Amino acid sequence: MLIDYLNDGLEKTGVTLDEYRELCLRLLNYGVLCRDESQIEQQLYDRYLRVSGWIDEYLSVVGVRVFHDRRFAYLRLYPPGSRMPGMADAAEEAFANGLRARLRQDEVALLLVLRQQYDKALREGQLDDGGYVTESIESLGIALRNQLGRSLPEKLTDRKRVFERLRKLRLIQYRQDDDLDTGEAGLRIHPMIVAFVTDEALLALEEALPVEPQAEEDDVS
Repeated sequence: MLIDYLNDGLEKTGVTLDEYRELCLRLLNYGVLCRDESQIEQQLYDRYLRVSGWIDEYLSVVGVRVFHDRRFAYLRLYPPGSRMPGMADAAEEAFANGLRARLRQDEVALLLVLRQQYDKALREGQLDDGGYVTESIESLGIALRNQLGRSLPEKLTDRKRVFERLRKLRLIQYRQDDDLDTGEAGLRIHPMIVAFVTDEALLALEEALPVEPQAEEDDVS
């Protein structure tokens, strides 16, 4: 039986079958695991290192592959038909998580700017020791207007929804008690943004994304 084969293999790793199941379910539910996100994810990531072969083999049966970035200590699942670290069809799949959940247009726009701001900070040597880039809400709003002719959602509920979605994808970190309605609030862009939003996807989505009309020019000089 397969379960006996799995039990025999796990016994050598010191991971129980229940712990293995917990890790598999977490990966399938979230599609991503980032070691520095929380103590729970740290424990699960370290557990993956002990049973990576068994996890990868199990997921490969249904065509799901694991992208493992050891430098920044995170995992991301890629669905059947995609290629790592990018996607087969940039315009349709560049921002899909492990279960191909589609993002809304305002979420896509913010992702584009996050990637562009990360690239800028990388060129200027402004990454911290963990590879993160810190940006304020105000600077992201300015970048959205300058680069895409768009604005952050005006309603606080919509703004929270956008940032929370990207946080769940582990692409950004911020204090959930921060007031996102003020420009002084800040967030950290995770280095996985480079693998999540590939150069190919960035170009394709910049060309495809409609520009939001502006009533008047913004003077940010």
